Amino acid sequence: MALKASPEAQAILLDLQALDTKIAQLSHRAKGLPQHAAIQKLSVEMDALRIVLLEQTGARDDVQLELSRIESDVAVVTARIARDNERAQASTSAKDAQAFEHELANLAKRQYDLEEIELTVMEKLDDREQAVAATSATIADLQAQIDAIVAERDAELVVLQADIAAANADRATVAATVPADLLALYEKQRGRYGVGASHLRFGVSSASGVKLLENEMQEIRAAAPDDVIMCASSEAILVRTKESGL
Repeated sequence: MALKASPEAQAILLDLQALDTKIAQLSHRAKGLPQHAAIQKLSVEMDALRIVLLEQTGARDDVQLELSRIESDVAVVTARIARDNERAQASTSAKDAQAFEHELANLAKRQYDLEEIELTVMEKLDDREQAVAATSATIADLQAQIDAIVAERDAELVVLQADIAAANADRATVAATVPADLLALYEKQRGRYGVGASHLRFGVSSASGVKLLENEMQEIRAAAPDDVIMCASSEAILVRTKESGL
């Protein structure tokens, strides 16, 4: 049995459809805010920089470890020089004194070489630390940019979400006035095709923008006012009003 509903009930569907369209538009705006793309772009840059920072930190730590080893070697040689100096001063043997002199000369050469290497490694460490600091500063700057854009986006979302909530509240009020069977059909068609109700205005279906053929218009004119008619082009409920051109 074909669904029946008063013309007044059917007309309410146009208000419901207008609210659903508004909610969809607001939701689309919320999802399509330009800040989303900007945040995503900066986040990709941030992730890449974090990988670079991780590599740079590892390289710096390796140099720090190398420097620690060299400093330890320098400390060992320095201690041996101090010990041999003490032993040389305490020795009364010319032969031992000559041996200590030779040993101390070798140790002095070793100490000089290690200290030269130490200076080179310290310079390398300074370069590594500067690289880490520069990348860290860039990351901090990017994070500040992201935080600012997130705050801007969230402020816009608050407004849009409030508008969506208000529209949903209005929708609930309007939907409550529609007969259950008519509302169920509307929701079914809207879920399937995106539009639940289409206004027949001067022979054109608003949902599809298609002008109905004359034979279709004749069938509509022949239908009872409370007949629920479906739009052939959009599959939405075709709502007739004084503007329909019948």
